Amino acid sequence: MDADDTRKRMADYLRDHHDKVIGRWTELVVSGMRGRTSVEEVRRELGDLFTLIVRVLSEADDHAAGELQAALDELSRSRARDGFTPSETALGVFALKEAVYELVADTSELVPEFLAFSRMVDNLGLSTFEAYSAAREQIISDQVTTMMELSTPVVQLWDGIIAVPLVGTLDSARTQLVMEKLLDTLVATGADHAVIDITGVATVDTEVAQHLLKTVSAARLLGAECTISGIRPQVAQTIVSLGIEFGDIATKANLADALALALRQAGLKVVPA
Repeated sequence: MDADDTRKRMADYLRDHHDKVIGRWTELVVSGMRGRTSVEEVRRELGDLFTLIVRVLSEADDHAAGELQAALDELSRSRARDGFTPSETALGVFALKEAVYELVADTSELVPEFLAFSRMVDNLGLSTFEAYSAAREQIISDQVTTMMELSTPVVQLWDGIIAVPLVGTLDSARTQLVMEKLLDTLVATGADHAVIDITGVATVDTEVAQHLLKTVSAARLLGAECTISGIRPQVAQTIVSLGIEFGDIATKANLADALALALRQAGLKVVPA
């Protein structure tokens, strides 16, 4: 019996025992999920996979295999979003072997068919593991990007005056994001003064200072002046000890002083009503 006949015979066997295999496979998978997904949802997902697996065994064409791979990729992404581990995701596929083995254990004439089927399921499980890893990396990357954007807001303090309150650590990637958001906001609002507040920046070293200077230079190319606020005593001592010079860039101890300076430069003054 050639390989195609072996696959088709296994497909016929699985098709004839559809309900038993799906039922047992669902039980095995659900037992390891600790209630994180409903039985009905698991049975539906596994039923769709089972149908595609039988198609691949019967037809052995690239179209069916492509559909099966796409379904496994989607399952992996779903499991990654729901907080399942890669092992839990792959074991959900491997459990199909156990469900089928319980049926064919006493049927010696299906040994070659089951061995070929087992190798196929192993490959599917490994593919699922790889798809899960890629999906998880993408999720983490998206979360990091979102957190960076949320931690780098640009707010309008007054007509023509915007502020960028920074919190955390400044690195090359985040500095690039700060610069892009600052420049976009300057163009969108027509502001001519920006306050970069570093009150929430834990440490200011030579690298952070260089990042700030680049951001100020980029803003000046658009005709906007910048003030750096949030220079705490400890930060001032560090800057002096490192020999960092901000040149003609205005610096203030707090955001209120920086806003007052920006208002004076704009020819404005806030007085009691």
